[in-house]
Amino acid sequence: MNSPAKKSPPSSTLSRRRLVQAATAAPLVGAASGLTTAGLTSSAAAATATSAEGVRDAMLRAATYMDETVSYEGAYVWSYRPDMSLTWGEMEARRTMCWVQPPGTPTVGHALLDAYASTGEKRFLDAARRTGRALVRAQRPEGGWNYIHDFAGPKSLKRWYESIGINGWRLEEFQHLYDNSTFDDAATSTAGQLILRLHLLDPRDRGFKRSLNKVIAFITDAQIRGGVGDGGWPQRWPVDPKATTEMPWPKKRPSWLSADAKPGMVDGDYTQHVTFNDNVLGENIKLMLMCVVSLGRDDLVEPVRRAMECVRRMQQPAPQAGWGLQHLAEDLDGRPAGAVAAGRSYEPRALATHTTQTNVEQLFTYFQLTGDRSFLDGVPAALDWLAGCRLTEQQRAENPLIASRTHPTFVEPGTNRALFVHRFGSNIVNGAYYYDYDHRDTLSHYSGGRSVPEARLRAEYDRLRALSDAEVADLVARSPLTPGDSYELPPFFSLHDLGLLELLRGTSHEVSRPGDAEVARVVTDLGEKGYWLSAADAITNPFRGPGSKHPYDGKAYMSKHVGDTFDTSPYPANNPPAVPPYQPAEPPQLINTSTFVENLGTLIRASAS
Repeated sequence: MNSPAKKSPPSSTLSRRRLVQAATAAPLVGAASGLTTAGLTSSAAAATATSAEGVRDAMLRAATYMDETVSYEGAYVWSYRPDMSLTWGEMEARRTMCWVQPPGTPTVGHALLDAYASTGEKRFLDAARRTGRALVRAQRPEGGWNYIHDFAGPKSLKRWYESIGINGWRLEEFQHLYDNSTFDDAATSTAGQLILRLHLLDPRDRGFKRSLNKVIAFITDAQIRGGVGDGGWPQRWPVDPKATTEMPWPKKRPSWLSADAKPGMVDGDYTQHVTFNDNVLGENIKLMLMCVVSLGRDDLVEPVRRAMECVRRMQQPAPQAGWGLQHLAEDLDGRPAGAVAAGRSYEPRALATHTTQTNVEQLFTYFQLTGDRSFLDGVPAALDWLAGCRLTEQQRAENPLIASRTHPTFVEPGTNRALFVHRFGSNIVNGAYYYDYDHRDTLSHYSGGRSVPEARLRAEYDRLRALSDAEVADLVARSPLTPGDSYELPPFFSLHDLGLLELLRGTSHEVSRPGDAEVARVVTDLGEKGYWLSAADAITNPFRGPGSKHPYDGKAYMSKHVGDTFDTSPYPANNPPAVPPYQPAEPPQLINTSTFVENLGTLIRASAS
């Protein structure tokens, strides 16, 4: 489960001891068309780069390099040394791995299909199909996807989890190889969307058709039926009897640790609770509605409506009328189904302000899709709760990590006091996460504060409440929930995160052309290499074996992304722990899938407009 704070392009990672040298950009040479800017004036070179032929040539060269050189049998991770000697997803990865978690394999596949949609060049479609077939191979028997897959086989994947994964202190979802699929981080949803698009382009391809049917069945089979949690989804499915149910709480703890410190993961296997974190429910609704729109799968309207009702049902009563990252799907230890539940050990049993924002925005959307004004009924109480639990000036002033935020991430049920998460120790073996009321020394990798746009949310609520019956009727007539003929999906999936309202009938999907200077920069940066380089956001320690069991009494790792050198978690190169042998370093230059998607997107917009 990725930190909900991480919505920007994910970090690239590189070993601190294995930094690469930045490559030097070469003059632009168009391998596909023979275009060159050698000897041209700067204005003439820019004109050549931004011409329709220059843009298409750059797109083809970049996509071909990614397909033929960077991918592993059509699959991608997140970042690569230019010589392909080391690769990374959210952690250091094997060359044979497929990272399903965005911006991995499905994300690149969508960008390739978008390039095909904007140009009609079959080379992009061929590359996207190769990527889609890699995802079909990575699809699990139950129909979903794990975060990662290893084409070298299950033994290789198991070894990765037992070395790299288990030593990633802050990446608890990778410390254990679950025998099931995940909805987290839009892994299954994004992969399913790509398979759907490929199926629509060639309905005769039996492989994509079977894969699509499997993922649709997986989503509907995994949806909780009956009880308070009806319509929701767990984070992972089906149940893994060997799932992690608690994290170690070392017997020997630091001398400075407060008696109020409480360990996390207090509600057992968090992967089976009703999950809102990272918009699990919203992502599943999106894929099902896409199938309704493009395939005429009206049978999926009912599970969509049940999911919408789950969001409304899980809202907590006033005065704390918000939502948590997760909620109990059934009674547990005397606590009723529907109560907020703990997640990972740094996600306490609490209401979450950013999740509340997301769910309020979901209710806005559900009203516009259904015309049911009652979806707005719970919004004022949620906004009133958010207004009453803001960070104090003292909390912001005394912690630079939350100084620019408006609200605490977590709020304790009942007391309405802000909860803050910390950790002690130096690695996964001798350390642990805990939470209390102290707003200082919070985590850097999972922010203790959030920026919630209360004024914007209130303005949108007022706007929607003021819609006339005729305006609402028009929205409902265009809704994919309203029976009618199937119609085309939006043509581009990689230019931004598609919202549910973009699936309304008659919605314009025009894109704006980027400026010539931006296009010229992207084409020139590609150079003769055929790929783009960008700075790594983070680096990693190489696997050194199990971490030390010896207790650590210091605080050097409390507010850093990484622990000691046994920790394989990614961390910013320029902001390591202030203890030897760490020292700030310039981030290396890597081939990053996020950069490829962003730059190809610029050229897609240039060619489509």
